[in-house]
Amino acid sequence: MKTSIRLLAIFALAGASAAYAQGYPNHPIKVVVPWPPGQATDLAARMVSERLVPMLGQPLVVDNRPGAGGVIGAEAASRTQPDGYTLLAGSSGPISISPNVQKVPYDPMKDFSPISLIAINPFVLVVNPSIPANNVKELIALLKANPGKYSFSSSGSGATSHLMSALFNSMALVTATHVPYKGSSQSVTDVVNGQVAYTIETVPAILSFVKSGRLRALAVTSARRSTAMPELPTIAEAGDLPAYDMFGWIGFMAPAGMPREISDRLSADIRKVLQDPAIKQHFLALGLEPAGNAPDEFAEFIKTQNARYGSVVKQANVRLD
Repeated sequence: MKTSIRLLAIFALAGASAAYAQGYPNHPIKVVVPWPPGQATDLAARMVSERLVPMLGQPLVVDNRPGAGGVIGAEAASRTQPDGYTLLAGSSGPISISPNVQKVPYDPMKDFSPISLIAINPFVLVVNPSIPANNVKELIALLKANPGKYSFSSSGSGATSHLMSALFNSMALVTATHVPYKGSSQSVTDVVNGQVAYTIETVPAILSFVKSGRLRALAVTSARRSTAMPELPTIAEAGDLPAYDMFGWIGFMAPAGMPREISDRLSADIRKVLQDPAIKQHFLALGLEPAGNAPDEFAEFIKTQNARYGSVVKQANVRLD
């Protein structure tokens, strides 16, 4: 008898969930972006949100909640009702990196419902033109011949750029001094000015300097060449470091417990948006590679990325208070 009652309750809940999903959405949807306006995650989220409006029949309102490397906005989103009316423009910073380098007020694997990956973000290894290295192997040879003499910059301790450089240094068996900054702008500027030898940063952060000859681009961090800068080899191939493969990512998520029917619908609509040639072109202009996947695939992707960043953090002994 108890088993029958339990089964009836499960079927009733499933029916209620399906009925709720059929009427979704019936009022505006908030998209929490845990970064300031104009940042890559913000721009990508706005582009996708705008294209979803006619598909969903309701406005998607972007709510910027920057601070603490994306942690503030991610926490705010995790504490809302899982009814599909609050989404999070998640990214590698607050979801894959911060939980590995400091205590955060949420569990990245338990407190969110993955919807769809929307883009991956390859970074670029660049050097000041005065550095006598025209390719990755020459840079590695230079650093090995001069341990501790040269420095590399990042947008902050524990930031994506820091961990990518730390992994590169570790795999290449080189020693260099880390110079952290509060953001990528000053980090790149000091490489341009010659105060720092090299850095690994996003395509938008370095592209104008590379085009003007004020920085020399050597390679991209992803395992595949970047569509935005296809002329560049990968660090894996150019540096003979076959296991090197790191990139940032951006994706839509929601508070844990959102009805699966809603996440499936949103995921399908987002994937349709990402097939739009105009969206692809806009993404590539930002150095982003359009993606798109199902909720279960995105969940597995996040799990893999978190483990990947976790191993780099442990290897580089990075920890923030």
